[in-house]
Amino acid sequence: MKRLILWQFALSSVVLATGCHLTKPENDTSLTQAQVATAPLAAKVPHITKIHGYEIVDNYHWLRDDTRSKPEVIAHLEKENAYTNSVLASTDTLQSQLFTEIKSRIVKDNRSVPVRQGQFYYFNETVGEQEYASIYRSVNVKGDNPELLLDINELAKAYDYFAIGGIEVSPNAKLMAYSQDTLSRRIYTVKVKNLETGELLSDELTGTQGGVIWANDNKTLYYVKKDPVSLLGTQVFRHTLGTSQEQDELVYEELDNTYYTGVSKSKDGEQIFIHHSSTESKGVSVLSANDSKSQPKRLIPREKGHEYSIAKLNDWYYIMTNLDAVNFKLMKVKVDQASDKNNWTTVIAHRPNVKLEDFNLFENHLVYQSRAQGQSKVTIRELHKNKEHELTFNDPAYQVYMTSNTMLDSDSVRVVYTSMTTPQTTFEVDLNDYSKATLKQEKVLGDFKPDDYQSERIFITARDGEQVPVSIVYKKSLFKKDGTNPLLQYGYGSYGYTVDPRFSVSRLSLLDRGFVYAIAHIRGSQMLGRPWYEDGKKLTKKNTFNDFVDVTKALVAQGYGDKQRVYAQGGSAGGLLMGAVINQASELYHGVHAAVPFVDVINTMLDETLPLTTNEYDEWGNPNDKTYFDYMRSYSPYDQVTAKSYPNLLVTTGLHDSQVQYFEPAKWVAKLRELKTDDNKLLFKVDMEAGHGGASGRFKRIKDTALNYAFFIELANGRL
Repeated sequence: MKRLILWQFALSSVVLATGCHLTKPENDTSLTQAQVATAPLAAKVPHITKIHGYEIVDNYHWLRDDTRSKPEVIAHLEKENAYTNSVLASTDTLQSQLFTEIKSRIVKDNRSVPVRQGQFYYFNETVGEQEYASIYRSVNVKGDNPELLLDINELAKAYDYFAIGGIEVSPNAKLMAYSQDTLSRRIYTVKVKNLETGELLSDELTGTQGGVIWANDNKTLYYVKKDPVSLLGTQVFRHTLGTSQEQDELVYEELDNTYYTGVSKSKDGEQIFIHHSSTESKGVSVLSANDSKSQPKRLIPREKGHEYSIAKLNDWYYIMTNLDAVNFKLMKVKVDQASDKNNWTTVIAHRPNVKLEDFNLFENHLVYQSRAQGQSKVTIRELHKNKEHELTFNDPAYQVYMTSNTMLDSDSVRVVYTSMTTPQTTFEVDLNDYSKATLKQEKVLGDFKPDDYQSERIFITARDGEQVPVSIVYKKSLFKKDGTNPLLQYGYGSYGYTVDPRFSVSRLSLLDRGFVYAIAHIRGSQMLGRPWYEDGKKLTKKNTFNDFVDVTKALVAQGYGDKQRVYAQGGSAGGLLMGAVINQASELYHGVHAAVPFVDVINTMLDETLPLTTNEYDEWGNPNDKTYFDYMRSYSPYDQVTAKSYPNLLVTTGLHDSQVQYFEPAKWVAKLRELKTDDNKLLFKVDMEAGHGGASGRFKRIKDTALNYAFFIELANGRL
């Protein structure tokens, strides 16, 4: 998994950011009041790296502790937490108010839309004050007389952190495999439950990536095991129930450390797919789900720069590929002829200005998702008539995608729709007459009215002439476009991941206080197709940062925000964006929140023992090559900290983060404290329990959101 984390979902849920829920400093008897009130200064211990004729001096390398147990490191992080809690003590009342406010909008008793798999319909449900959902199934889509399969609240009781990685029911529906992580390192243990007796089997698979796939004999499991050092999934094992994990058969091992490995099953249940994914190349190996001795076979040889994915319908593979098609096209081929690309025939031709994003197969229909001018569309095609129908929606900017379409024989496609003013809505669209039934719209309790808010979609001209899409939302009664509103601008811009405009219950607390919220769809995403991504990676990465800065300037110039009260927020690779932006144009921002920020680009990308490093040379470049080294160093936030004024900063991380190690932001904050010339706030919050995705549990996460919002609100009101 790349540096995407739960920030992918930051725009629609209460999972807006990471933070922590540690003991307040006044209860920490190990720290004096003077220590709490004083920003901790880290000791400088030079660590020298020699490369390309340079000597890189890292004075804060000592803050790296892979064991997360060294007393001097833990003590420093606890001092940072104590200092942050002390400075933010004046916001405690507001944090409590925000927590109550956001929580009050959330429906406590909430059931997901049931999804058909075989003879049952599966769904999850949370009740009352529960932090986690429970998993149920029923014999009908209404969820009548549900059978409890897994009570996650009960499982989580013994842990400070708990997350389910995957749940998979056996083909005969009698067994359920699920995986759990109790440390937030994304290392999962797979357990198997007998659904007829309720008992756990003795089988326990440790060190896994989380996902698990059943073979059709109902006794064979496939899973990916992680390398204990790099935390990359590199080996696919086959496990037979009733045997020890040591006896599991290795069916595939990835020897190229630039590839991720995953497993899935074809929609007809006949084949198991092993996915090979690097930043710029993707492929699939196939084995039979009916033969427990089957060995994987590559569909076609892997090629640098070739990305493809497959789906199976009867005797045909449908292949979404970028072969001679930068924005992808859809091909099909007979299963037994797939290895020769000359046999592939076109289903959806390549379109230079339209990116093909996803597709779903049904017995007589193809449903595909494409993106033009930054907006996704869903189209239904009759396979045997080539008749098409495009679904339409009314909002100026929105997100739409297909989900939970698990059965080939379904006569409808399930689609999720949301916008910045429309709560998430699940539709079922008839594949024959295109009628649309609303299965569920997420409820917002209280006095929320969609018409009270306005969303916009505009384009900003960047410094090099490119047009950058921006999604904006505000409360109509509090916005006059006269440059008096506080503005919070969010951005990501890496890995080709596109942050679509979607609804957020928690964001209402900002909008109701007069904030304008904007998403800058900067280069490095695929908002405007694959070229938009290519123009924001490796040796063009600075376009990502320039776009964000240029959007800020334009939004202020056009009256969307008060130039004295502009704020910015980004997490993970978006935290890199925050670091680069404040080095380039710190004067534009009054406050910035950088969550789990990837800021030490050079040192991280030089260390092949760290998770993600080798997999991401195609994203950032390999610094062992001087060309990439020089370019990366020219923007790396940690390397580019200088003696200058910086905005008020809130930096959050998790001690157990496996994606961006905690010591990156720890070192960055230490260097900023050493060199910055201003008196602005520099706050570092370390969740000593959580990892890359922050706290677990739906209400615990609201506390993190409340802290982050309080930081912005109090700055905007001049109270911090």
